Amino acid sequence: MGSDTGSGHNESEKVELHPACVPLMFLLGTWRGTGVGGYPTLEEDFNFVQQVTFGHVGKPFLSYTSRSWLTDENGQPTRPGAMESGFWRPVGEGRLEVVLSHPTGIAEIWYGEITGTRVELATDAVVRTGTAKEITGGKRLYGLVEGDLAYAYDMAAVGQPLQAHTSARLVKAPRG
Repeated sequence: MGSDTGSGHNESEKVELHPACVPLMFLLGTWRGTGVGGYPTLEEDFNFVQQVTFGHVGKPFLSYTSRSWLTDENGQPTRPGAMESGFWRPVGEGRLEVVLSHPTGIAEIWYGEITGTRVELATDAVVRTGTAKEITGGKRLYGLVEGDLAYAYDMAAVGQPLQAHTSARLVKAPRG
């Protein structure tokens, strides 16, 4: 099981991982790295740096937060990028339910499958406030590649069909 919470607890606050979360244990911790993105409605492709944290509190879900920063041609952050947070809940037999929210007025429900160190997700529902961008669906693929966390995100939005939007490769940050 293990007690690496990945949630910012110090050593005296170790919490045992809930048995339902064992299939997602490989995600625990903080991951940092770089990625690329683009979309037909954007003037140009972009590069970014990102930090993703998966944590737990001993209940049958993982907490999830992601922050990114757009970068210049030298890889230096120039301004904040996308943010999202939510919960990843394994529901047995390799199935997964994910709830994500974005500060831009979007909330999503995703369903997926866990296969070893690979997670595939697809949206079931996307809801948005009146001022949010029109996003109608998505697919995500996460997996370990040579010990790094790689992902790809396909999005359907603003009248465009489902297609590649962002991808990144993140390195696990040392515990500390």
